[in-house]
Amino acid sequence: MTGEPIRVHRGHMRDPHALYQALRTQGPVRPAMFHSRLKGWLVTGHAEAKRLLGDPRLSKDSARALELFPPGAAGAYASALSAHMLNSDPPDHTRLRRLVNKVFTAGAVARLRPRIEQIAADLLDAMPPRGTADLIEVYAFPLPITVICEVLGVPDGDRGRFREWSKPFVGATDPGQLSRAQEELTAYFSTLVAAKRATHGDDLLSDLTRVSEAGDRLSHAELVSMAFLLLVAGHETTVNLIGNSVLALLSDPGQMAALRADPSLLPGAVEEFLRYDGPINIATVRFTTAPVPVGDVEIPAGEFVMISLLAANRDADRFPDPDLLDLTRPAAGHLAFGHGIHHCLGAPLARLEAEIALGRLLDRFPAMTLNADPATLQWRDSTLIHGLHSLPVRLA
Repeated sequence: MTGEPIRVHRGHMRDPHALYQALRTQGPVRPAMFHSRLKGWLVTGHAEAKRLLGDPRLSKDSARALELFPPGAAGAYASALSAHMLNSDPPDHTRLRRLVNKVFTAGAVARLRPRIEQIAADLLDAMPPRGTADLIEVYAFPLPITVICEVLGVPDGDRGRFREWSKPFVGATDPGQLSRAQEELTAYFSTLVAAKRATHGDDLLSDLTRVSEAGDRLSHAELVSMAFLLLVAGHETTVNLIGNSVLALLSDPGQMAALRADPSLLPGAVEEFLRYDGPINIATVRFTTAPVPVGDVEIPAGEFVMISLLAANRDADRFPDPDLLDLTRPAAGHLAFGHGIHHCLGAPLARLEAEIALGRLLDRFPAMTLNADPATLQWRDSTLIHGLHSLPVRLA
């Protein structure tokens, strides 16, 4: 039984878990209307989400998806910058991911640890030893944006603009802001890619201009959209992972004390944070290319399927007591980074940054507390990103 389409509006983003808990009692999939314009199917069950994330009958081809959007509803998805690896199917996706995998390796990520530790230390040193601070502003945002900009080879003086540039692509905005951001980002990355081709540096973007597979190379347009994807995905996910994790700990003093008492729990704790309140709400756009049965319904061909990673990770059929934060829980199997061929390329980097950021923060400020009523915290206006606008804390 599917019932009437559930209207998913921006107010739900303040407490999406309440919505998903109610929906799961009615079944793992429901027809839905997003922001009153985009029709699709909302998936909330873990087993169904995992299967659909890997189902080849669900396409991510951006050109074909644009034909399904209502007039004027595609927003950031219509941007040429969105025609990247994440919004493509095999064989194009296979080709692009293979080329990127040649330079974005596990070894390359592991070698970043000392630099990430230094960035974290510098940011903590700049914070007052006591008093109040907005942890998003002074720590959760600057750490990953500094890391990904250094990885890509973005000059120091240009990094401040990326926060405003990326916002229209991951949240609600007016068409004018989106158009300006698209134009400015395209021009910026086009110039930067050309500079990297001319003078190779010791950075990922320079490496991408040179990498080849049997003579195949990334075109200029592919490099521009790839740089955009790596920049936005490379900091948005980690900003919200750090912020959501700190809020979860501040809301549960017992778990906070357990983690401080045993720092060896940290790697597993990061997995539980990802499961409990991950940085991505609804996965990026997919649509059916053939009828697909899900639960007791069949989704027709040519319809959008919105897979909620947040909902799947709180499914009691997969995780006992899912609304309980338990840093000793075996959280393997969560879908915070997706599943299948589009599993997040940057997951190892996000995990490493979160582990370092959280460990250093808890060590530096053992008496840190939340400096606001939890009910007053503002969540970002996005069905994609799940994160806070700000996180006021009292450091000591």
